[in-house]
Amino acid sequence: DNAIGDTAAKAEPPQQALLEATGSSGKTKPLPHVRIGKLRLAKHMLAAMGIRYVMFRASWEMQRRLGLLKRNYPSPPFSPEAAPFISYADWQQQAKPFFFGSKATLALQKQPSERLMAEAEKIHEGQIKLFSSQWTSLGTDWDWHTHPETDYEYPRQHWTEIADLSAKAGDIKYVWEKARFSFLYTLLRHDYHHNSDQHEFVFGQIKHFIAHNALNIGPQYRCSQETSLRVLNWTFALYYYRDRPLPEADFASILHSIRWQMRHVRSAIDFSRISVRNNHAITETLALYLVGMLYPWLPEAAEWKAVGKRWFEEEIEYQIYADGTYLQFSMNYHRVVVQLLAWALQLAKTNGEDFSPIVNERAAATLQFLQSCQDPISGWLPNYGANDGALFFPLSQAHYRDYRPALAALAAALGQPYLYDTDTAREEAEWLGAIPSANTQTLKNNHSEKSGWQIFDIGGFAVLRSTLGLSMLRCGNHKDRPQQADNLHLDIWHKGRNIFRDAGTYKYNTDRATLGKFVGTAAHNTVSLQGMDQMLKGPRFIWLDWSQANGMQASSTDEYDVLKGSIQAYFYLADGGIAHTRTVRKHGAYPIWEIEDELSDTLGYAMQQHWWPIEGFSGFGSIVAKDEKGNILQPETSDGYYSSFYGKRQATEGISFSTPGRKIFTRIELHRDDWPTDHYPDHPLDEK
Repeated sequence: DNAIGDTAAKAEPPQQALLEATGSSGKTKPLPHVRIGKLRLAKHMLAAMGIRYVMFRASWEMQRRLGLLKRNYPSPPFSPEAAPFISYADWQQQAKPFFFGSKATLALQKQPSERLMAEAEKIHEGQIKLFSSQWTSLGTDWDWHTHPETDYEYPRQHWTEIADLSAKAGDIKYVWEKARFSFLYTLLRHDYHHNSDQHEFVFGQIKHFIAHNALNIGPQYRCSQETSLRVLNWTFALYYYRDRPLPEADFASILHSIRWQMRHVRSAIDFSRISVRNNHAITETLALYLVGMLYPWLPEAAEWKAVGKRWFEEEIEYQIYADGTYLQFSMNYHRVVVQLLAWALQLAKTNGEDFSPIVNERAAATLQFLQSCQDPISGWLPNYGANDGALFFPLSQAHYRDYRPALAALAAALGQPYLYDTDTAREEAEWLGAIPSANTQTLKNNHSEKSGWQIFDIGGFAVLRSTLGLSMLRCGNHKDRPQQADNLHLDIWHKGRNIFRDAGTYKYNTDRATLGKFVGTAAHNTVSLQGMDQMLKGPRFIWLDWSQANGMQASSTDEYDVLKGSIQAYFYLADGGIAHTRTVRKHGAYPIWEIEDELSDTLGYAMQQHWWPIEGFSGFGSIVAKDEKGNILQPETSDGYYSSFYGKRQATEGISFSTPGRKIFTRIELHRDDWPTDHYPDHPLDEK
């Protein structure tokens, strides 16, 4: 999330790599070489992010380089004599209300499974499931500092002296993943559903972390969001085992660590609230509120609770738009916020507190938006936007891409009926104690019954649902920084299969050419100028010359549901940019789509239309394109990647059509309609 690079960036390399992937290199005029100087980057950051952001980042970086930040983040040793703010026995009796009192008070439907048993056994053997997909052996005595892919051992230095982006070290997220302690939920679920007792192992893991990670020393304190999640997940475990014995010194050590980790979060909160301003800020402000509420014996608790609540409300209002869409333009990050909202609403209610009405309003709106984007058969959402593998609280056996448990939990926390009529979909809500009253426990499925395109103007999405699938068009007007150069991307689902899909993310810390094949325009189901990106790629997560929406209009006839969307892009190539208008016509109940793309100008470059179908598409579907004169365009194959999980990718083949003109007319038709609806081809084998 460090938004500004320390050198000038050259925009040409990823675009050149994408051009070569399209197979059209050399057929039209040469691509421009556009450099982003430091002055241009500074002007963009000032215009896009504001003076407050720029001044804060400059001040933060200066303090870091001069060593001034270190003074605010000491590493106090644990002193058993001075640490206790409350004894373990007193806490057991006086603990503030939580989702449940302890394991003994839970009344969930038992759901034992061989898979759950196997996963718990793997964790005992020293394995960890990275990013909800990759089982990796760390060993039973992992030091919390060694990268599992590169074997790089992070130094035991103050966190301000450790880089989060390093080619030598590798992606730091791999080191953070276990230290987030989300793996505890597998152990707790196994404990409950299989009547096992995991408490010694669970607290052994927490004690091991504390012993090997001096406060504010090493990579595990580099990110305040990771710290916040660790504290919340430890808290969940403490309450679950509230009726189990815990040595007084161990409880005091955990409480000491929680206090100082949250002091770190509080000291660094402006970085998230000013510099990052995304799901990090929501996580950290909520953690301050919840820790302040649940641990009132801590000296700073009252202040944390007050400012945390106020800032959490501000972040929800700022980050979730009024139409329920989210400023990160990412389905996965949106689910992160959904889970945090469910925790916030349910724990506040349990403790007799309320948030400002805007929190409930935005939560309800976000629930409606995500339901609208949900495939009605699989429960999955488009693999759209940044997907870093985050699933903070995995409280069910559902597949990582299945959003039903998270959405059901938020709906129940809002007092709405259950959304899905399965035990797996309801389990997360039941763990949180978010159970609707008896007269509201009815299946709610009204979103799948809506007809026509649903338009979410503020975030820039349009969705067309049916009982067999959905179509989603992105038409974004960016007031907050975009993740991908993907405007007018079209996602198509039918019978639980993502027929035309987003490439995904793979990794944040990778080379520019590889990154371009995931975030670039040619990696999406949209149109480019000769493989070039709609926006100019800067360093790290930065895009310049943001594309903007001109608007969307929907209409319906007896035969078609029609959506017309228009954007303005390529501002770095032409003053005022170039308009791209896309019209999508869906044939009623039939799996047929007609797409018309038109550019206002091509500047002499080739107009290219890109499609990324699911494997085997040619066996059950067809795609035919024509130019504005009616000539059939010959398809060209494109080599690319698809990533359904962070850190994993697979080679995939795209289809592109090129024309020297300004229009392309395309017809997509699915010929087979007898596919099974209980199999999804990109589920990993160990998830079936």
